[in-house]
Amino acid sequence: MTAGRERTFTVLKEVKIEKRILWLSFWTGSLFALAEFLMAIYSGSQAVLMDAAYDASELLVVGLMLFLMPLFHRPISEKLPFGFSQLESILVIAKGLMLLSVTLGLSAKSVEVALSGGNEVAGIQISIFQGIVAVASLVILIIMRRMNRSLSSPIINMEVYGWKVDVAYSVGMGAAFFGSTFLKGTPLEWLSPYFDQIVSVLIVLFMLPEAMKMLFRAIKDVILISPEKETMDRIKSACNRVLERHELESVFYDVTRTGRRMWVAVYFRTGRDTLSVPSLQSAMREANAALAKEFDNCTCELIMADPKAEGLP
Repeated sequence: MTAGRERTFTVLKEVKIEKRILWLSFWTGSLFALAEFLMAIYSGSQAVLMDAAYDASELLVVGLMLFLMPLFHRPISEKLPFGFSQLESILVIAKGLMLLSVTLGLSAKSVEVALSGGNEVAGIQISIFQGIVAVASLVILIIMRRMNRSLSSPIINMEVYGWKVDVAYSVGMGAAFFGSTFLKGTPLEWLSPYFDQIVSVLIVLFMLPEAMKMLFRAIKDVILISPEKETMDRIKSACNRVLERHELESVFYDVTRTGRRMWVAVYFRTGRDTLSVPSLQSAMREANAALAKEFDNCTCELIMADPKAEGLP
């Protein structure tokens, strides 16, 4: 009962922290999106418009996350062997696809404007605006990272990543537009009408790799493909040390990760004629303890491999 109460208390605490982070992201993101839309209308900048659309599209997913957050912490059952963990991965996929569609769509618009002769924007005003946004975003990012220290949540990790992008985006765009004001009177002055569109496309190229990485990871989690090699190596390293102490040899690792939860099944063999139940239980407890130091919400079980079973070495 004590362990159950502690687990319930921990879950409630995690939900509370996650909601605080998401509400912080929602309200500050709303203010930033409104300010950016107004600045985009005033300056006619495609780059600022892209930033505003990016932030506005994030708000839709954050609102849905806030509504569904309690489901992610519900325990598994016979009817739902993965609980609602896969729903979390599906939301990450939805957010990733939405952000990709927004950025690629606005990039196409930027290319269209460039082919039409480009447009002049007030570089100094945009650089000052982006500098203010960068400082404010950095403050929000620091607060969110401090609040996220005790969590292992894919959705919160993606929110933190989004604010990292906002900081880098605002710093880069502010510096770029400030630098563009020095083009006049130089051999590169012809770039001035196209500078806004160039910055927009460069921003997309900067954001795409990490966004695609997070998107592909969520897709792998939904279709239950084993985690990336780095994660598998950490799992094997932690479990193999335990198996060696108990004179067991790992044969095959069956790892399932979806959302914030991970299940590890280690098939093993032993050269001994007998294996006591207490010894196996002790090894399993140690394996779970070792993995708990590496990952949150990870469950491990040890399974004796059948030498005649197909698919195992």
